[in-house]
Amino acid sequence: MSKTLTKTALTAAVTTALLAGTAVTSTASAEVSANIGFTSNYLFRGASESGDDAAVQGGIDYEHEGGFYIGTWTSSLGGGGSYELDGYFGVAGEIGDTGVGFDVGYIYYAYPADDDLDFGELYGALDFMGFYGMVNFVTNADESDFEDSLAYEIGYSNEFMPGMTFGGTIGYWDFDDSEAEDYTWWSLYMTKATDMGDFTFAYTQNDTDEDDDPRVNVSFVMSF
Repeated sequence: MSKTLTKTALTAAVTTALLAGTAVTSTASAEVSANIGFTSNYLFRGASESGDDAAVQGGIDYEHEGGFYIGTWTSSLGGGGSYELDGYFGVAGEIGDTGVGFDVGYIYYAYPADDDLDFGELYGALDFMGFYGMVNFVTNADESDFEDSLAYEIGYSNEFMPGMTFGGTIGYWDFDDSEAEDYTWWSLYMTKATDMGDFTFAYTQNDTDEDDDPRVNVSFVMSF
């Protein structure tokens, strides 16, 4: 994703709004931004990370004008005190004057209150005129059967009127473990930008055998 694209693909359609933030200039050549918000259900690649409970989320990012960025993001995971803490870095930019954006980087998903759930991903993405495609490769996974899995994703978003954005995403999890169930997921969302922050309404579903119920959630993010 341009920087915004990367964040969108990493956290699925709803978190497009939750991670996008207005940058605050800290030096002539760098920008720092922060965001805090909530969602009625934290969804990641078509599945609930918060046990279908609400979640509080927030992050801080640094971006250099040359395209390098680094950041961290966290989310509660429902009851029981579990939480997710991510760290990521990468380079984003445009390929010449083609209008094609690119983003390559690494993200590490940590779950400090839980055992053997941490994993990292190398990712690469391209975007053009509202469309994007992304590939994530799992590495540094605590669970060895999860190592070398792949996640593919394509999507589109468009600001069809001032302050109103509509988008859709479809993705596929290809697990390296032969006993794990590969699945497809999809999502449609609409985001309304306001002076207070951004509100997002989303519909998400997957085709797994045990958890394919459609989910609808509402999210809000405030950036500063």
